[in-house]
Parts: sequence; C-alpha cells; structure tokens
Amino acid sequence: MNLQYLIHLANYSDGVLYILGLMLLVELAVMVDRFWYLRRTILRGLVFVQELGRHGRLDREALNTLAEDAGDLPEAALLRTAAAHSGQVKGEALASRLEESVLVIAPKLDRRLWLLDTIITLAPLLGLFGTIIGMFHAFSVLAQPGHAPMQVTGGVADALVSTASGLFIAMLGLLTFNAFNNQVRMILLQLDSVKTMLINRMDGQPVVTFDAEGRPNAEAVVVARAG
Repeated sequence: MNLQYLIHLANYSDGVLYILGLMLLVELAVMVDRFWYLRRTILRGLVFVQELGRHGRLDREALNTLAEDAGDLPEAALLRTAAAHSGQVKGEALASRLEESVLVIAPKLDRRLWLLDTIITLAPLLGLFGTIIGMFHAFSVLAQPGHAPMQVTGGVADALVSTASGLFIAMLGLLTFNAFNNQVRMILLQLDSVKTMLINRMDGQPVVTFDAEGRPNAEAVVVARAG
C-alpha cells in the first residue's frame, strides 16, 4: 500500500479519509498529553500521600511547607486551603472548604477528554458515510457501457476502507478514554484521602503515624497516650 493508493482511497471517499486522518492525529495528541499528565500526577500524588501520612499534627507553617513541596500537584490546592483556614475552622466546616477545592480541581483533570469522547462517536459514523459515498462511485460504473464486474467489486473494497478506518479510530479512542477515566478516578480518590488526612491532623487531637513498614511511630504513640 503506497502513498498513491492512499490518495486514491481518500479521493474515492470524497475526502472523508482525510478528515478521519485528522481525527486520528487529534486523538493521538490528546492521548500523549493526558497519559503524561495523569500518570505523572498519580505517581507523584501517591508518594505525597505516603509522606503526608507520616505527619502527626499539622500547623499552618507545616501546611505551607507541604504545599510548596507539592508544587503543581492537585494536592497543593488542598494544602493551601487548609493552611488558610488553620486555627480558624475545624471538622465539618473545614471538610466543606476542602471539598470545594476538590470540586474546583476536578474539571482540570479530565481536560480535553471530551475530544476523545466526540471522536469515539463520530469516527464510525463518518467512516460509514465515506463508505456510502464510495459505493456511489462503485455502482456508477454499472451505468457505463462495457463495464467490467471487477471494477465494481474493487470499488466496493476501496469504499469499505473508510468504515474500517472509522472503527479502528473509535476502538483506539474507547480504550484510552476508559483508561484515562480510571486514572482520573484514582486521582480524585487520592485527593479525598488527602482531605481526610488533613481534617484528622488539624482537629487538635493526636494522630498515631506509621513508618514505612507499617509499624506505629514510637513518638506518636507516646503523644497519643499522653492525650
């Protein structure tokens, strides 16, 4: 299959294959962008959650330090919100403010995924439309005198390339769209974990922390017993 034949197929579908090719490029660009961002956010967020779990009580200074360490992670917004309300609100009031931060962050996580959703729906329909146009060209040969049957069957085969291309683009997009949605869900779960950990560490009560092997921190146990 050479370039000349690909151009013939695209022209046979009256340019529909060109549109499908453009949609494939957009799909790949979104896939690379979201994979890099979401995967990086999950891995760094997991390390950050583990680090936060090693802290006991958190004051405003500690929260600001953690927010700086978080950098551009979504968790940084929660930490800044917690630092701004440290010593002023607790319990349900603090939980409500942290939940507001999560709701503001959430739309940034699935940014541009609507493009994949649109391509998944549109690509098969557009491919079918290109096939129908190709069928018109194929059967128009029957109106010509002295036509050969091979011209019709060959034209039908060329026309079906559009449908196959649309289905391939849609299947590729569906797999990645579901994978990205799962990653977004994991990030939201991490944010919910951070929210709970912040509430527990800002309510003025002692918190027993654990080391990397899951054993209670000795200092934290002493503080908890003293409380």
